[in-house]
Amino acid sequence: METDIAKAQGHWVLAKMGKKVLRPGGRELTKKLIEALHINQKDDLVEFAPGLGFTASMALEKHPGTYTGIDANEDAVKHLRKTISGQNHKIILGNAAQTPLDSNSVTKVYGEAMLTMHADHRKSEIIREAYRILKPGGLYAIHELGLTPNYLADDLKADIQKDLAMSIRVNARPLTPDEWKRILTSEGFEIQYVATNQMYLLEPMRMIEDEGMLRTLKIGLYILRNGAARKRVLEMYHVFRKHAAHMNAIVLVGKKI
Repeated sequence: METDIAKAQGHWVLAKMGKKVLRPGGRELTKKLIEALHINQKDDLVEFAPGLGFTASMALEKHPGTYTGIDANEDAVKHLRKTISGQNHKIILGNAAQTPLDSNSVTKVYGEAMLTMHADHRKSEIIREAYRILKPGGLYAIHELGLTPNYLADDLKADIQKDLAMSIRVNARPLTPDEWKRILTSEGFEIQYVATNQMYLLEPMRMIEDEGMLRTLKIGLYILRNGAARKRVLEMYHVFRKHAAHMNAIVLVGKKI
C-alpha cells in the first residue's frame, strides 16, 4: 500500500484519503462551469474523464436529455456505472481523444482537470475530438490548472512543471489564460466565457468549502494515520504553496462555429 501511494498520481492519493472535490478551482469554479453551459432537457451531454462523478451529479441535476461519461480508467468506469443510472445515462470505457460517438451528435461537452495532464499536442487531439462530436453551435467547457500572468517567463514555467511532476507524479502542463484560449481557438472554438479562481486545492478554507467541515476532519485524520500518504500530501501542499503566485484555476467555454 505504501509503495502504491509513493508512486501513485496525486489525485489518486487524495481520493484514497476521502477527498471528493479534486478540481483545481474547487466546487466554486465547477459550479460556474455548469452554470455557463446552461444545461437543459434538450441537451445531449458528454463528460470527458468524469472520475469519481462529482461534477456529473451536479450536471444531472439539470436533467439533460442524455448523459454520456467517457473515462479511460476501468475502476472509475465500474464506480460510475454503480452510481450513475438512468434510462438515458451511460458510461463508456474509452479514450477522450478517440470516442465512439458520431460526428455532430451532441450539444455540450465538458471535462475537468484532464487536459493539464497532457502535452500540448495531446491536448489538441482531445479538443479536436470535442469539436468533432459537437453539433454546430455546441459548447465545450474545460476546468483546468492555469499559470499566471500571461507573460510568465519560460524558465519559471519549466520550474513549476518540474515541481508539479515530482509532487503529483504526472507531467502536468498548465497554460496561461492566453495559451488556453489559443489552443481552443486553434481547433475552431470561439471563446464564450472565462472564469478563474485561486488554486487552493489543499488550503484549509478551500477544503472546508469543498468538502464540508466533517469530511475535512475525516480526511485530515486519514492523512495523519497514513505515513506514506502524509508525505505525499505535504509534498503537494508545499509545491502548491511555493508557486501560489503563479498558479490558478481556469474555466473556459468555447462554441463550435
